[in-house]
Amino acid sequence: MQTILVAGAGKSSTYLIHYLLSHSKRNKWRIIVADGSEEAIAEKIKGHTNAESAVFDVHNELERQRLVKNADIVVSLMPPTLHVLLAKDCLQFKKNLITSSYVSPEMREMHQAAVDADLMFMCEMGLDPGIDHMTANQIIHSTQRVAASITSFKSYCGGLVAPENDDNPWHYKFSWNPKNIITAGLGGAKFLNNGKNQEVKYEDIFNHNKKIKVDGVGQLAYYANRDSLRYLDLYDVPEIKTFLRATLRHPDFCKGWNALIQLGLTSEADSVHENSSYAAWLKDKSAYQNTISLKEHVAQKLSLKPDDKVIAMLDWLGIFNDEKIPLSPKNSGEVLLELLLQKWAMKPEDKDIVVMQHEVEYLHRKTKVTMTSTMSIKGENREFSAMAKTVGLPMGILARLVLNQSIKPPKGVLIPSMPSVYRPVLTELAHHGIRFSEEVS
Repeated sequence: MQTILVAGAGKSSTYLIHYLLSHSKRNKWRIIVADGSEEAIAEKIKGHTNAESAVFDVHNELERQRLVKNADIVVSLMPPTLHVLLAKDCLQFKKNLITSSYVSPEMREMHQAAVDADLMFMCEMGLDPGIDHMTANQIIHSTQRVAASITSFKSYCGGLVAPENDDNPWHYKFSWNPKNIITAGLGGAKFLNNGKNQEVKYEDIFNHNKKIKVDGVGQLAYYANRDSLRYLDLYDVPEIKTFLRATLRHPDFCKGWNALIQLGLTSEADSVHENSSYAAWLKDKSAYQNTISLKEHVAQKLSLKPDDKVIAMLDWLGIFNDEKIPLSPKNSGEVLLELLLQKWAMKPEDKDIVVMQHEVEYLHRKTKVTMTSTMSIKGENREFSAMAKTVGLPMGILARLVLNQSIKPPKGVLIPSMPSVYRPVLTELAHHGIRFSEEVS
């Protein structure tokens, strides 16, 4: 019997665990789900006969290594900074590893060691990053096969609340790791535009966002996502002039989040007084002088009118209130996160929607062609969300393909850009309703 270790039982693990368990009897698998929360594990495995619960502290080396040693493959949905702990154990005990997170510098340094150990450490195997890489490279490789020269590639992706459950002025609810919302854009962004490298600072990422129209969804705003330039070599597009990876949000969200940044309310580098109220926190961050109302002061600070929609959005969050801040947060980012966990929580019956769109321009026989490839998928409810499906299924499918020896796992610290991985994974994803429609003009 083969053993699969799933490390992490958070929001994005539902479909991954469900997929592995659904294949466990036929393949004679034992699925061990490891997490710090026994309740979270129980919610995911639901007493399945081929599942085992392992409540563990990922920092406990003995506990962690015992689990890795007894596994045939490790699939990690732990926070990004913790993957490297599992990766070191995988090197020691010769186990393949799959994660959904970006390749960190620490993981990248392990590439040669993984190659020498004949191991696959497949990172960025979720939605974004993940499905975006696979579909992008599928498009790029098929375009290059017809001797076309790709001049522009733009990729957009976003997890949003479904229209029927969009009931707050921010047009957003948490369908994945809430912490990632606070840190979004924190390191700024880099991309290629008309042959020139562009760099956007964190303070400017959500300012004056451009918009795209997505069929069936409507108009969405986008902001540049991290460092697009690092993928230029990995995507192998030497003649390209524009290359951008971006995140989709509702236009109002971007305006509101830009206000939070300008007010310093997303900062993790400051400190917040104990027993402070939300209003006192806002006054301190915005250098309030008591000459006008707090709302008027904030509006002036943001160069807005007091009746602007953004001020109403901030008011809806409750940051003008004298209510005491619960717990003892260390910084503004923590205050904001705890507040948003209340305000942006999905109800059990709420549905989310995941949207991904690629825009590709290429020259074919001296004729300019534009191809748009779009995927939109709606979740069933809070537990079986579109986000969990699109993050978890690619990881589960790859694990199955490797364990069944349906593919020969590539070696090293990698992203899923190779045909041997993306072809079978995308084929199976289509059977689960995750498919793209294309338009050419």
